[in-house]
Amino acid sequence: MKILILICLGIMFGINSAFAEQLDLFTDNQVYSPNRPLFVYGQALPHEDIVLRIFAPDDTIVTFTQVTSDDKGKFQMELFIWPDASTSFPYGTYTVEAISTQQNGASKKIDVKFSSSSETEQIPITRNINTLVFAPETAAINVPMKIFVQTTSDGLLIGGSPEKLLGTSHVHLPDGQVVNLSPSFKILHQGLYYAEYTPVQEGTHVFHVVTFSQGSISHGSSATLVQKQDIGGISKQILELNSVLGDTSKELANLKTEITGFGSSLDSASQNLDKSVSAISTSVDNMEAASIQLNSLLFPIVASIAIIVALQIAILARRR
Repeated sequence: MKILILICLGIMFGINSAFAEQLDLFTDNQVYSPNRPLFVYGQALPHEDIVLRIFAPDDTIVTFTQVTSDDKGKFQMELFIWPDASTSFPYGTYTVEAISTQQNGASKKIDVKFSSSSETEQIPITRNINTLVFAPETAAINVPMKIFVQTTSDGLLIGGSPEKLLGTSHVHLPDGQVVNLSPSFKILHQGLYYAEYTPVQEGTHVFHVVTFSQGSISHGSSATLVQKQDIGGISKQILELNSVLGDTSKELANLKTEITGFGSSLDSASQNLDKSVSAISTSVDNMEAASIQLNSLLFPIVASIAIIVALQIAILARRR
């Protein structure tokens, strides 16, 4: 009995394994041009519903539908007609996917190329991942700064978890150390990320961002010169210095005005002093003239007194 059960389980397991492997997907071409249809066909379980969808280079879904396989498990259909190229539908690598609804979500993917020409030539199907890093040219120690990253695939923004998409991004410090940046990134928009970083060393910091998406990798970098003080602080000091110089200029103008008034006062005082000196000189001249006149008046009187005294002396001499 146990042997029979084991045999049944083995048969069921084998059937399930066989069913799990019955999912194949094919396209009628690998390169498509505008207005050309995309046909898909493949193999699944009999009468199984298969979800078919197309992903753009930025991992957004272009279209999706469902098809049911026949009694032999085969399916085929015209899935999509390629439009003219535009900013929202550029040339690039697209992915066609088939998802099973009965085989634990098993899926198959095929990459196809949307190009201006679909001539049958060997065109490698690759994804063009591009990474742009934007960081300030200068920064200051212990002042937070922001680094912005843009990730695109064939010109379209690609999103996803920054831990997976930018998982190996880092910064090279001036002393040679390497610091991981991936935990710091936050989503700003699909394909746009930012990280806040506070430098603690002077010198050149190189931010190296690595994008990994669907097996393709891209690198981007930017450098920032970290100084003791950034341009913003220097500009603030210059503005303060200009303010101080403006106040000093006003004080000098006031001092100049006061000095000008003081000079006028000095000129007036000098003129008054000159007038006073002239007046004193005139007074001295008048006094000299008066002295001369006084001397001319006193001289006859003194002479008369001298004559009288001489006569008195003569008289007294004669009497003796």
